[in-house]
Amino acid sequence: MPTHEPMRLAEGEYRFATLVWDHEPLPSGQLAALADDALGWKKSTAYTVLKKLCERGVLQNADGCVTSLIKKEYVQQAESAAVVDKTFGGSLPQFVAAFLNAKPISDAEAAEIRALLDAACQKEE
Repeated sequence: MPTHEPMRLAEGEYRFATLVWDHEPLPSGQLAALADDALGWKKSTAYTVLKKLCERGVLQNADGCVTSLIKKEYVQQAESAAVVDKTFGGSLPQFVAAFLNAKPISDAEAAEIRALLDAACQKEE
């Protein structure tokens, strides 16, 4: 995991980066076509965002081949932590309670969450 500040992306940047994460490596022209199909972006918009994300060290465009430099999971962790911090004062239990009050989960999802919690607790021991 990178040692610099957590990577946060704007909504459009995240959706664009997801195209790369889901299809990498891919030619920049194919990425522009994917951005048109998935996001409704013009080619110029796709290349502008690609350049910006390359400058920020998220993506790499080497000889017309686009790959990621930052893993999707790393960005998701930063975004999740920011939501918990901003909206719930950093309280994960408050976040979970709010989520569960808004949307019921299945028994399978509950079991998966329990397994994640058990694994996280074992890491601390």
